[in-house]
Amino acid sequence: MAEVITVTALNRYVKALLDGNDLLYDLALRGEVANFVRNAKSGHCYFTLRDSQSSVKAVMFRSDAQRLAFRPEEGMRVVVRCRATLYEAGGAFQLYVNAMFPDGIGEAQLALEQLKAQLQAEGLFAPEHKKPLPAFPERIGLVTSRSGAALQDIKNVIGRRWPAAKLLLCPVSVQGFDAAEEVAAAIALLDRRGVDEIIVARGGGSREDLWVFNAECIARAAYRCKTPLISAIGHEIDYTILDFVADCRAPTPSAAAELAVPDRAQLRRQLWELKENIRENMQKRREICYNTCNAYRSALAGGLPRQKMQAGQARLAALCEGLRAGSRVCWKEKQRRFAHAAALTASVNPYQVLARGYAMVAGPDGKVRQAGELAAGERIQLIAARRRAQCLVTAVEESDESTQDI
Repeated sequence: MAEVITVTALNRYVKALLDGNDLLYDLALRGEVANFVRNAKSGHCYFTLRDSQSSVKAVMFRSDAQRLAFRPEEGMRVVVRCRATLYEAGGAFQLYVNAMFPDGIGEAQLALEQLKAQLQAEGLFAPEHKKPLPAFPERIGLVTSRSGAALQDIKNVIGRRWPAAKLLLCPVSVQGFDAAEEVAAAIALLDRRGVDEIIVARGGGSREDLWVFNAECIARAAYRCKTPLISAIGHEIDYTILDFVADCRAPTPSAAAELAVPDRAQLRRQLWELKENIRENMQKRREICYNTCNAYRSALAGGLPRQKMQAGQARLAALCEGLRAGSRVCWKEKQRRFAHAAALTASVNPYQVLARGYAMVAGPDGKVRQAGELAAGERIQLIAARRRAQCLVTAVEESDESTQDI
């Protein structure tokens, strides 16, 4: 008869069998995601992994879920790294997932678009965060493979265009599982070393070869970088997330080198053109000054200034004579008007009337009195031109104007 055991013992036994199997401890499974749920409180993710015939429950704990570069959605094909075991308390066979990757270009592109949308919403692509490239860099940091063709292309172009620049290489892997972390660490290292600008470059390749530069850690390292950064990944038609975050995007590594440094030959041509322009300008100014001085010399030799001075003197003499004549006429007119005013004043002078034999009547106080104001018995004075007479009014009579002598 079979031995009677508890359910706990059964689950524990089966779990031990599964955990002891090395094949089940590190599995890579392909399937479609279904019923994906992220617990808001714990951060753990619960979902079902299925194919056309079967399905299995799966859980991804928060520490692993935080490393996801995309958001799993219903029906998305993925590849998971996991271990298969038994959940002892519930007796449920399930997967404990520690990594998840999109399976196929469709899902991978969806994951890329989701990451782009997230980074754009956070402002990593904003134009106001783009830094200008230095005009004349002295130290340029390179993040690329030591053995790749991109390094040689950059060295050749910079050596030809601006050999004064010093290159500082931080070699990294440009593909593989560890490449993203290496590139991000190299960007941070060169930023701390104080280079003038940084070039992250990789030569051409398939879309899968360039996919590492879509990693979120590289994008965030480029955004945190305080040094101007140029992205040069693949060919002109290739775009990665790093291109959107970088301060400048170059279609090829050679083009990145051309953007990073000025062209010595072009600057030499510009300097020559400036020198020629300055020389021509100075020659024109010298000719203008020479012509002006020559005109002045000819004018001096022809006596033109002396003629102008003599004409001015003649005009000044005429003006002075006119001024003197005008002043004489004005003075005579003033004298005539003054004499007329004096004669008019003299004609109304009362003392002139007295000189002709008339006398004025004044009171004892010397004030002139009207004849109509006189009264009998009043003392008055008769004031003539040369005499004064003290008189007593004995009577005042009204004269008959009709018999007055004329």
